[in-house]
Amino acid sequence: MTRIWDPQTRFRIWFEIEAHATDALAELGVVPKEAAARIWEADKAAGDFDIDRIDSIEAETKHDVIAFLTHVAERTGPEARFLHQGMTSSDVLDTCLAVQLARASDILIEDLDALLAVIKRRAYEHKLTPTIGRSHGIHAEPVTFGLKLAQAYAEFNRNRARLVAARADIATCAISGAVGTFANIDPSVEAHVAEKMGLTVEPVSTQVIPRDRHAMFFATLGVIASSIERLATEVRHLQRTEVLEAEEYFSPGQKGSSAMPHKRNPVLTENLTGLARMVRGYVTPALENVALWHERDISHSSVERYIGPDATITLDFALARLTSVIDKLVVYPARMEKNLNKMGGLVHSQRVLLALTQAGVSREDSYRLVQRNAMKVWESDGELSLMELLKADADVTAALSPQEIEARFDLDYHYKNVDTIFARVFGEE
Repeated sequence: MTRIWDPQTRFRIWFEIEAHATDALAELGVVPKEAAARIWEADKAAGDFDIDRIDSIEAETKHDVIAFLTHVAERTGPEARFLHQGMTSSDVLDTCLAVQLARASDILIEDLDALLAVIKRRAYEHKLTPTIGRSHGIHAEPVTFGLKLAQAYAEFNRNRARLVAARADIATCAISGAVGTFANIDPSVEAHVAEKMGLTVEPVSTQVIPRDRHAMFFATLGVIASSIERLATEVRHLQRTEVLEAEEYFSPGQKGSSAMPHKRNPVLTENLTGLARMVRGYVTPALENVALWHERDISHSSVERYIGPDATITLDFALARLTSVIDKLVVYPARMEKNLNKMGGLVHSQRVLLALTQAGVSREDSYRLVQRNAMKVWESDGELSLMELLKADADVTAALSPQEIEARFDLDYHYKNVDTIFARVFGEE
C-alpha cells in the first residue's frame, strides 16, 4: 500500500499517462509515430526517475508537473516536445490519483476478503456456543457467539460491496484539456489512456474530475472504519474482567502493564478504535473538496495529498490487525454459560410473559406478574430463581402449570432459527 503512494510510483504513473496519450496522438497524426516510440524507449533505458532532480526543478518552477516534464525531456531528448500536447496538469494529476485509489481499493478488497474468511470460520466454530445478548449493556436474551460473528460478517460483506462500488466510481480518466472542452485534444485520446490505465472515461470533467466521486470513496472508507471499531469495541467489552467471555490472544512473554504484572489489556482493539477515528477524520475534508470554484481550483489538492495515502494505509493496517485479532481471539464458552445463568433465569422472562398471554391473561397483567417476580431476582443479584418464584406465585400458577413454567426456561428454544440466520448470511452450506 505504501508503494502506491511512493514518489517513484507516482511519477511512473504520470509518465504512462503522458506516453499513452502521445501514442494516441500519433495514431491521429498529431505527432510522429517514431517520436512516440522514442519516448518509451528512452524511458526504458533511463530507468527510475531522479526524484532529487525533479524536486530541484520544482524549487525553481514552483510547478510539479512542469518539473516532471522538464526532467523527462532531459532523459528523452527533442522528442519530449510532443508530450503533454493539448493536455493540462489536472489531466495527469487526477488520472494518476484515480489509478492510485483504484490500486489501493484492490488491496483493501483483498483485506476484506481475508477478514471475512476468518470471521466466517470463527462464526461456524461457535455457531451454537451459548452466550448472553445484551441491550443497553444489560442482559437481554440468549444468543450464540456465532451469531455475534455472523452479524459482523454480514456488515463487512456489505462494506465489501460498498468498496467495490466506490472503486468503480473513483476509477475514471480525464484527458480533456483546459476547462474540459477537448478543444486542443481529441476525446479518443482520453479513451485510449483510460483503457491502458484500467480506468473508465469521465463523462464530463471541468478540467478536474468531479470530487463527489472522491467524497463517496473516502466516506466508504469511513464506514468501513466504523465497522472495524464496532467489532473492536465488542471485543473490548467482552474482555472486561467482570465479563471475560473472550479476549485478545496474549502471547508468551507479553507484558500488559509496566506497574501491574497481572494485566492483560485489549490493546490491539483499543488501537483499532483510535485508527478508526483517524480514517473517519478524513471524510469531512473529502466532502468539503466537492465545492470547487468554477471549472477548477486547487484547494482540494493539498487535502488529497494527505488523505489519499493516510486513509488507505491506515485502513489497510487496521483491517490486517482486526483479521489477526479475530483469528487468534480466545473464547471462553464456560464463562459465557456462567454469565448467561448469572441472574437467576431472568433472560427467560419474555417467554413466560407470552405464555401467560396465550393462556388468556391480558398483556398488561402478564407483564405485571412477571416483572414483580423478576425484580425480586434482580434485587437479589441472581440469588433467587425466577422459575421458583413464578411457581410460588398463585396468580401465575392460576394460568400456567409448574410444567408449563419450566418449559419456558429451555435454552435451546432460543437457538431454533440459528441455521436459518446462518443460511441468510453465509448461504446454504
